[in-house]
Amino acid sequence: MEKSPKRIGEILVERGYITEAQLHDALVDQKQGDKFLGTVLVEKGVITGRLLGEALAQQFNLPIVDLKAQHIDYEFARKFTTSLVLDHKCFPLSGDEASVTVAIINPLDAVALSKLEEEARPRSVKLVMVDEEDLKAVLVSYRQFISQSIQRLLKRKPIEGIGGAGT
Repeated sequence: MEKSPKRIGEILVERGYITEAQLHDALVDQKQGDKFLGTVLVEKGVITGRLLGEALAQQFNLPIVDLKAQHIDYEFARKFTTSLVLDHKCFPLSGDEASVTVAIINPLDAVALSKLEEEARPRSVKLVMVDEEDLKAVLVSYRQFISQSIQRLLKRKPIEGIGGAGT
């Protein structure tokens, strides 16, 4: 992942998403807390998560993928820990022997990226930016998929001679 030399604030101003004054105010607020500048701007209602995602995609030179137009393969995602997928919001979309394509919303989450690389090994990781709201919807569906899978396993009849009456 190759990062642009431009800061996120510069990109947001260049794109016309925020003004210099809004950037200055957000930087002041950021210094008083421990949040990323983009998070501060979204929380203040200055920009949307979608606009932030577009700027981050530009900053990190990542393609943007529309999850609504993607086939979501929940079975493929199950090859990764639910902690990575749900807690770190890294959703594996597809893969082959050489690489795994993963949808993310925060390319600055070093812990998530480290875990992702570890779980994908020996394959390389290709990141794509997605809209946060779209990813939230996919994660809700993923939780339901996992829950249904567990329910199916619990409903299976025990194998004869194992754990049944008369053993």
